[in-house]
Amino acid sequence: MIKVIFFDFDGVILDSMPIRDYGFRKIFENYPNELVDKLISYHQSNGGLSRFHKIRYFYNELLKKDISEERIEEYANKFSEIMKEQLTNKKYLISQTVNFIQKNYKNYNLHIVSGSEQNELRYLCEKLDVSKYFITIEGSPTPKNDLVKNRLKNESYNSNEAILIGDSINDYEAANINGLKFFGFNNIELKEKDEYIDSFEKFDIKDFSCK
Repeated sequence: MIKVIFFDFDGVILDSMPIRDYGFRKIFENYPNELVDKLISYHQSNGGLSRFHKIRYFYNELLKKDISEERIEEYANKFSEIMKEQLTNKKYLISQTVNFIQKNYKNYNLHIVSGSEQNELRYLCEKLDVSKYFITIEGSPTPKNDLVKNRLKNESYNSNEAILIGDSINDYEAANINGLKFFGFNNIELKEKDEYIDSFEKFDIKDFSCK
């Protein structure tokens, strides 16, 4: 019986990908476009990874340069400023997901586990008026698989009673590593991985059981 639902944020609750793309282009606007394009492709294929990881990837793998933790933090802060300015608009909320959450938050233990920076994530959730539906809202720099593992341990949850809903391969991996059933959403490439939600409007969680 499902008792716990872990939600990814970007692409599941908030349609933020175009704004995230813009943010990376903006903070790296002084670098060659072809390298930034490669970063955007990597970012889009790895939605569950943090901006800290992606900034480091841009320098280490694409620019072939080292980067200090302080410099990563500077870029991450610039990125966060752009996100806070753009993503507090409720038009970016994915309405079918929010409706599902509103109908079910009293019946299940709901948590957000995100690749987004944690302080920014909580700020956005507060401004978007969705914080009240979740027991915890957690993000990077802690990797998502550790966020799930720590929450399972701290709340004494049984992994056989928990699921994770996400839109990226990183979400699937976080679920798989922690022994959770995974439900893909908003990314047809995930249809072959485990369960898949075509639409929350037609999704009845009672029709499913955990592993």
